[in-house]
Amino acid sequence: MTIKTSNWGIAVLLFSFMLSACQREETVSFARHVQPTLERHCIDCHQPGGAGYEASEFSMTSYDALMKGTKYGPMIIPEDPEGSNMVVLMEGRADPSISMPHGNLDPVPREDIQTIRKWIEQGAENN
Repeated sequence: MTIKTSNWGIAVLLFSFMLSACQREETVSFARHVQPTLERHCIDCHQPGGAGYEASEFSMTSYDALMKGTKYGPMIIPEDPEGSNMVVLMEGRADPSISMPHGNLDPVPREDIQTIRKWIEQGAENN
């Protein structure tokens, strides 16, 4: 038995494959993506003994510490980057006196903030 495949059928199959490949979203890993960003831009202040930690008790030394938040409340709301205070502060959407990073430090690059936003959107997993 011979099966004939039309060019149209091959084109539809190829288009479907390409579309599904484009729609796959990379999973953002806390260990591979988020933690290194925090270590580069935040950890100096947000660990015991650092100015940010002393002011808010917000530690970024581990996943559990990050998810604990500050003495004022949570900083990460899984699946809600808009409501996550850490993102609000990093994007400069808060009062300039509390935007992060503080003072004359360079802002966190937009790409790094986008990675953190995507991680939060995906549920802020310890992965």
